[in-house]
Amino acid sequence: MTFDNASSAPMRHFPIAVTMGEPAGIGGEIACMAWARYANELPPLILIDDPDRIAQLANVIGCPVNVESVSNAADAGAVWPDAIPVLPTSLPAPVEPGRINPANAQAVIASLDRAIALATSGDVAAVVTNPIQKSVLYGAGFDEPGHTEYLAKATKADSAPVMMLTGPELRVVPVTIHTSLADAVQALRTEDIVHCAIVTADALRTEFGIARPRLAIAALNPHAGEDGALGGEESSIIAPAVAQIRAAGIDASGPAAADTLFHPEARRSHDAVICMYHDQALIPLKTLDFHRSVNVTLGLPIIRTSPDHGTALDIAGTGRADPTSFVEAVKLAAFLAARRQQSAAAA
Repeated sequence: MTFDNASSAPMRHFPIAVTMGEPAGIGGEIACMAWARYANELPPLILIDDPDRIAQLANVIGCPVNVESVSNAADAGAVWPDAIPVLPTSLPAPVEPGRINPANAQAVIASLDRAIALATSGDVAAVVTNPIQKSVLYGAGFDEPGHTEYLAKATKADSAPVMMLTGPELRVVPVTIHTSLADAVQALRTEDIVHCAIVTADALRTEFGIARPRLAIAALNPHAGEDGALGGEESSIIAPAVAQIRAAGIDASGPAAADTLFHPEARRSHDAVICMYHDQALIPLKTLDFHRSVNVTLGLPIIRTSPDHGTALDIAGTGRADPTSFVEAVKLAAFLAARRQQSAAAA
């Protein structure tokens, strides 16, 4: 199955907040590149960043942009696409691309917090988060493993959020996320698989417009455990989850050997794959289309997407970063926002 991240919902012109991310990484420059190349194709963005940093960075990478400071999100539509509207967030220390300065960690968190507040109040339609360097933020009050968990706590989500990675040919959901492989095996629980599947199916119906989602549930072990010879998690943990998912009225198959789920014929038979651990999900997705993959958090009261890559400190400031995933994240955020507006109007 081939599908676009944002296939058919109308592109509404509402502001989408973009967080600073790690200032020494590529977040600022991919935002500049997106404006320079695609401003007329995208909804208005509002960067929560330091406007001087954005202007200087754009010159460094040879991508001059028009930067305009704004005092509130409502002004973004009047500024875009002639300039990039920036809601100023001060950086206490100078930024050198590729070199992290812990003194700026609090500003990164402040940018994220302000974006969440704007989305919660309805002043922006969605949030696109630029990549963060989590290890630097932990000492500055960032007390969650990553964006997904931080957003859930900050928005007081009713239940655990679900991380979906989506690209032009595949959608995947890892049940266990930011943990070692050894810990992921130990942490795998039937109820978590069921939760991920139910949240995913609901989002595919209500926000992606798929009337009857089809889920494939991946096995954990090679050959789906080979009837217990290669592991018992399939029979003791995953198969009971599949039974519960089906009992909830969801079209689900599995547990299926992971090496059979991602070839072209298999992809035509499902709308998303529920995977048991991080790399089981992300390796096939990024192999199929690294640059157009997007991270979206399901189950939040706000819409949040993100480029599906890291801070890329090794190429920061060189102009070599590819903004494609960022652009796709913006388009998906706009698509989901439009779908929510349609659903609210219908209700």
